[in-house]
Amino acid sequence: MGGGSTAHAEAHSNSYRWGQLIIGIVCMAMIANLQYGWTLFVNPIAAKYGWTRAAIQVAFSIFVLTETWLVPVEGYLVDRFGPRAVVMVGGLLCGLGWMINSYANTLTLLYVGAAIGGIGAGAVYGTCVGNALKWFPDRRGLAAGLTAAGFGAGSALTIIPISAFIKSNGYEAAFLYFGIGQGLIVFVLSWLLTRAPETRAIPGAAAAKVQQSRKEYSPGEIVRTPVFWIMYLMFVLVGAGGLMAVAQLAPIAKDFKIADVPVSLIGLTLPALTFALAIDRVLNGLTRPFFGWVSDQIGRELTMLIAFGLEAVGILALYKFGQDPVAFVVLTGLVFFAWGEIYSLFPSTCADTYGSKYAAANAGLLYTAKGTASLLVPLSSVLAAATGSWHSVFLAASALNAIAALMAWFVLRPMRRAQIERASREVA
Repeated sequence: MGGGSTAHAEAHSNSYRWGQLIIGIVCMAMIANLQYGWTLFVNPIAAKYGWTRAAIQVAFSIFVLTETWLVPVEGYLVDRFGPRAVVMVGGLLCGLGWMINSYANTLTLLYVGAAIGGIGAGAVYGTCVGNALKWFPDRRGLAAGLTAAGFGAGSALTIIPISAFIKSNGYEAAFLYFGIGQGLIVFVLSWLLTRAPETRAIPGAAAAKVQQSRKEYSPGEIVRTPVFWIMYLMFVLVGAGGLMAVAQLAPIAKDFKIADVPVSLIGLTLPALTFALAIDRVLNGLTRPFFGWVSDQIGRELTMLIAFGLEAVGILALYKFGQDPVAFVVLTGLVFFAWGEIYSLFPSTCADTYGSKYAAANAGLLYTAKGTASLLVPLSSVLAAATGSWHSVFLAASALNAIAALMAWFVLRPMRRAQIERASREVA
């Protein structure tokens, strides 16, 4: 259905667009391991070749940068040619990346595999989020949230099988067979993806809750609007604040001397750090559709104010009470719950502000803020080393979130309202 007639498109039932959404979620789950499963491979690779962990982790940095920074280009291709071709190629590249990893006997080859996998994962990620935004103008927060949750929670299903497969057959076989399997599923599902109709009517109730632009902005136009850069700055602030706390969880638990202390909650007993990391995966997945749905009901900026404010408080509380193992587990859960929703709130706010036509490319441009934020994370280690404690890191991470929360309500909200009203006058 390239650019089929709107009448034909509108005839698509509600169940059809939910089908499109589910296909996107499954594709996201298939590429999740490229990011979240990587940690399982680091030690076996180091053991086989004697490379340093730092040298092996460069591959992960290359993956994250190619996965985030190329999304605008992939989004542009989606807006131009539809989702099918982009996801198809993305699936093949994801499979190829892991196949290269399975044979990589030099660091250079490992880095090439990471770059190819990153380009593929970015293509799938950017397309599936962009497609969700286009099919669900009335429930953008929920649709983007469910899609992003596929990426966050998808790895939870396969972490144990991959881990077991590495133990029984070696990491090379795990890279090869899971690479082929995941890539193949994405490739097959890509044939079922279709382009959303250009104009979907938004029901009155949904339109009243969430302000939406009547003008379609191209990527070249959005970078000339101050609202885009305010959103970008907020994304970086919250992204960096959360990543600082997340990236340093293991060292923090070690310094608090609670990493291996058993904690019993909800009928489970696990070491504190293991428990915290397990809860992270679950809550980081749940928060995306939850806050996305909330933002569809009460508006994007108010949801941001609540979520980012909760994150600022959670990080401070973790610093203050984290020496207690149970509090450490509960509060890290809160921190993850208040952080993961950036991947549903920012894409939906972007599409509300700039329209559906170029939603994939525009959301992709904004998504590069994740890459920018990741570059700031090493500063947290520098800060900790310079001051001799985690004290300053927690204060900085909390402050970044508090600033973003206040910006959402006092800066973004009035600016976005003014821009949408201006666009409505232009269209009229």
